[in-house]
Amino acid sequence: LEDNCRTPSGVSYMLENREIMMRMFPELFRSTRIAPVDDYPERLRRTLASVASPKCDGEPVSVILSPGAFNSAYYEHSFLADQMGVELVEGQDLFVQGDFVYMRTTEGPKRVDVIYRRIDDAFLDPLCFRPDSMLGVPGLMNVYRSGGVTICSAPGSGVADDKAVYTYVPEMIRFYLGETAILKNVHTWKCADPEDRKHVLANLEDLVVKEVHGSGGYGMLVGPRSSKEQIAAYAERIKANPSDFIAQPTLALSTCPTFVAEGLAPRHVDLRPYCLVGREVHLCPGGLTRVALTEGSLVVNSSQGGGVKDTWVLAD
Repeated sequence: LEDNCRTPSGVSYMLENREIMMRMFPELFRSTRIAPVDDYPERLRRTLASVASPKCDGEPVSVILSPGAFNSAYYEHSFLADQMGVELVEGQDLFVQGDFVYMRTTEGPKRVDVIYRRIDDAFLDPLCFRPDSMLGVPGLMNVYRSGGVTICSAPGSGVADDKAVYTYVPEMIRFYLGETAILKNVHTWKCADPEDRKHVLANLEDLVVKEVHGSGGYGMLVGPRSSKEQIAAYAERIKANPSDFIAQPTLALSTCPTFVAEGLAPRHVDLRPYCLVGREVHLCPGGLTRVALTEGSLVVNSSQGGGVKDTWVLAD
């Protein structure tokens, strides 16, 4: 359906789901060989260390850069920092001196080699991007350009989150890797294209339309579950700014038995797997299965009331 490369969230749910399930249903895990996911934080720590700059002197020092406690994903930031044994910092905890980035500590400045950033590009460095940012580190991008620090995910990687860029991913795989994508993209119409737009506007009642830069399930139109008035209003939005929208078929998402107020009932689910890319590539043998708890709904985002389930990959 889409890619999340900038600040992919939700892995803490994957880890906590497994811990809770193992505590509540230990007999299931004793009788079934289920691949573990609890090594993810250590693999993430090693992945971060593996991409440290050649200028790194000794064991790389990694930190998680968070916008702070008011961010909706702050729990995950603090959880991962605790599990990895690295410092959780905000922009005010870091400063640039010379060709390197340093962290303020009670024992004095400590050099930082790798920053796992959980803030958007625009807020990373007020000297380079948004001048009103209070979340970033002045001068950070100069150090990054000179190789004095590694930022993960790299600034600019969010271009792959763009739902219009998504349509080009199979061709990008062919061009850069000389390979054919194993998992096919969901067919996607770009409303910026006149022919695609014509098709979308003529078939809104059958399609799911998303904002190109949207996230969290906001700003979507699910045609089969929308009124004529909602469809007409959304059509006007597309006509006004066609490049802001893409459309996809309304998929028959899988359903999974889910415990709700009435008992067990089918609810739609999707899967978000997690991949770590450093010197090696590791695909976590699990993932985040998100559940649309509202009957018949296809919107699984937690911000829209969705739930989560533990996801098992059976070991050999």
